Amino acid sequence: GLEPRPGGSLGSAQPCYISPDIFVRKVNGEFVILMNDDDLPQLQLSPMATELSESCELRTNSEKDYMCDRLNSAKWMIRSLEERRRTLYQVMASIVKHQRDFFEHGVYRLRPLVLKDIAEDIGRSESSISRITTNKYAGTPYGIFELKYFFNSGLSSSDGSQVGSESVKARIRSFIDAEDCAHPLSDEELSSRLAEALGIKVARRTVAKYREE
Repeated sequence: GLEPRPGGSLGSAQPCYISPDIFVRKVNGEFVILMNDDDLPQLQLSPMATELSESCELRTNSEKDYMCDRLNSAKWMIRSLEERRRTLYQVMASIVKHQRDFFEHGVYRLRPLVLKDIAEDIGRSESSISRITTNKYAGTPYGIFELKYFFNSGLSSSDGSQVGSESVKARIRSFIDAEDCAHPLSDEELSSRLAEALGIKVARRTVAKYREE
């Protein structure tokens, strides 16, 4: 007669499932970007509103000005939504170009990337890139990721190349998943393994920070 899930009655929030805003698929060796527009309404101007604005039923100038103002606002909203959609596509295309190794091989090949790189590539401001990538998700061959995930700092390797911080975190996660729970790896040991696997020297405190994250 006991409740097997005693915590179940304490919370009423329903789970929120993420639906990607954009998909990246590999077709015939090339990556194709698909916008997820299934849940978005297709906005268009009502023919009746256009006819009314041009009819003689609007007798006063104030009526005509009001109708023209409403129509212009509607047109501006439709153009703004289309511009937002086009910008999101351009940002994703640029991310795919900069992070092609990730889309080919997975998180271990994620490269350092900052907002400025994408902004310069598509001719937008960094603030615009920051806004368009907030709370936006991409469906990739390796799972669903927030667009912010593709932006990460870099660590220098022994051969002079850069390794993305998210790649380092993924390596640490794999080492921890495979460790003996009775004898967990220390931060120093993780640092040594990172040096062997990626050719980078990561300070113990940085390893501790990444482990926490």
